[in-house]
Amino acid sequence: MSDANRTQMLSTDPNRTQLGAPPMLDPNKTMMGTAPTLNATVTIKPVQCTVCKTFNPAGVMFCVDCGLIFDRALPADAFGAPAIQLPMLVEQSGREHPIRPGTNVIGREGDVLLADGRCSRRHAQITSTDGVLTLEDLGSTNGTKVNGTALAAGEKKILSGGDTLSFGGVELKLSLPGTAGANATAVISSNKTAAIATPPKVEVAPATLVGPDKEYPLKAGLNSFGRKSDNDVSITDPYVSGKHGVIEITDNGYFLTDIGSTNGTMLNDAKLSPNMRTAITAEDVIRLGSLELRIRSNETTGS
Repeated sequence: MSDANRTQMLSTDPNRTQLGAPPMLDPNKTMMGTAPTLNATVTIKPVQCTVCKTFNPAGVMFCVDCGLIFDRALPADAFGAPAIQLPMLVEQSGREHPIRPGTNVIGREGDVLLADGRCSRRHAQITSTDGVLTLEDLGSTNGTKVNGTALAAGEKKILSGGDTLSFGGVELKLSLPGTAGANATAVISSNKTAAIATPPKVEVAPATLVGPDKEYPLKAGLNSFGRKSDNDVSITDPYVSGKHGVIEITDNGYFLTDIGSTNGTMLNDAKLSPNMRTAITAEDVIRLGSLELRIRSNETTGS
């Protein structure tokens, strides 16, 4: 006889929903996650140049403003392959322009930028194919020379390391990786102290750019001036452009060129036309805004 106060065990109803144990997570099973959305914002940080402080797009190898090379050589890979170095066109100031595989246009507009009024916009081009560099003049106004020999328009010349290239008078030296003297440090083979035949001479700048409170030495050849620190003459004045102009010191005299500055260059109260090479003397006054500059010759005549 059943006791009414006793808990009765009911038989399992096959139609009743049963609660089972939670599913076990299999660590070897591939789990489907959430797919990435196309609406997600991805932040790409620009690269800031350490010299001119210009922000460049991510992934570039050189500064789009001053030309500083961020990554001249590709690093060796994990299997020990050697680093890949590029040929360089080196200015007298030491600034380098890499020559990449393929066609490299040289001029005021191109892959190798030469901000000089004597250069055409598309002056010449160097083609790099399987390690062979070929120079071709593109019909420039002032011509192209290799080691002093002029090239005809359309003529192609195979280049060698150490060649001096002239683009309308702007000279650059070709440096090839692996050639003798390219980026090499001279080492004295003997441990003995080498005697110096003649005492070293202190080089004197052939001319000086004189300002109201500062003087700037000028070397023979091209002297770029502007607000940025990578110029040969750095003038920290808000009126002066980052790349303002060029002063050229030659045996035939001094020359001034405004390379398209924002506020212009005045010479004796006359504004210079951009990219117009103009002869100047020690009596001329160069005005950059309220800043007045004069050029002074440091050459002395012998007795």
